Amino acid sequence: MQGNLSIERMCQLAGVSRAGFYRSLQENQPIEEDMEVRSTIQLIFAEHKRRYGYRRISKELRRRGMLVNHKRVQRLMQEDSLLAIQPKAFVITTDSNHDLEVYLNLASRMKLTGINQLWVADITYIRLHREWVFLAVILDAFSRKVVGWELDRTLAARLPIAALDKATAERKPPPGVVHHSDRGVQYASDVYVAVLQKYGMIPSMSRPANPYDNASCESFMKTLKREEIYANQYRDLDHLRANIAEFIDRYYNRVRLHSALGYKPPEEFEQAANAPTISQGATMSFFRHEEIYRSDVGSKTEGEPVGTGSPDHRLDESPAGYSLAGCSPAEPASALPAEDHSDEEEGV
Repeated sequence: MQGNLSIERMCQLAGVSRAGFYRSLQENQPIEEDMEVRSTIQLIFAEHKRRYGYRRISKELRRRGMLVNHKRVQRLMQEDSLLAIQPKAFVITTDSNHDLEVYLNLASRMKLTGINQLWVADITYIRLHREWVFLAVILDAFSRKVVGWELDRTLAARLPIAALDKATAERKPPPGVVHHSDRGVQYASDVYVAVLQKYGMIPSMSRPANPYDNASCESFMKTLKREEIYANQYRDLDHLRANIAEFIDRYYNRVRLHSALGYKPPEEFEQAANAPTISQGATMSFFRHEEIYRSDVGSKTEGEPVGTGSPDHRLDESPAGYSLAGCSPAEPASALPAEDHSDEEEGV
């Protein structure tokens, strides 16, 4: 009796919700409801090319009006042998052994209120059949949307500069955007810092050997490799570029549910947040929370001086919360790094 009409269209014509329809179906026709759930799970699994596990499939089912417990989804996927793509081990290959200036970590102190306040950047290796290529990416930290990327055969500073140029052309951000990256030589180079100054951006860098400050970009790189790179084979650089464009522009930014965004795609999250192109400034604190930093060690009473004991703070920070490493003087160095074709293929 359904004919060519979808469940959604029939619910609209009947004036009932999809959730109500599936609830009634589960109560009155449990076998048919189970078949419908299995069919929809398989459809979602195929649509997303094995990228979704049971958690995201559960969220997608709810978005489609089917109230299904995540444990049931996990059981049905196991019974139907629907195994999502599994991650590979992460390897750190950032080249931060240089004498270029590094900058204060501002990202860890920011509380974002909208888009174009904090951008995070990273570079990763991708191995093709006969060569290594490199991908530079820039994300808006508020929505996790990829706002700029570039693919090339070189690790020179022109690679992340091209990604930054694309991001600024797409978003047209106001002056004052904080640009956060690791301490890699490409981002610390004089030529890259000059481009940041041209766009009115403020450089920020992670602490040594601490990838968590750049976690959102690292997470995207892991997702890209697990769900796209490792799941396919590419003829050449142009074939890879076309597939990455499809994954980022049409799938990741617009379709893929992001757990950190309440299981919404980045573009939908921005629209729901009603984030303007020129957003209000982010708040920023240069003092640690009470459990990390306490400026008053002794008790202060009337007529008595404040205690002179040393405040509790991290070894890499001054009492005011500044990163001491970020205050190191600049040393002259070449702007373009030497290329390194190592056997590792994870994030630069």
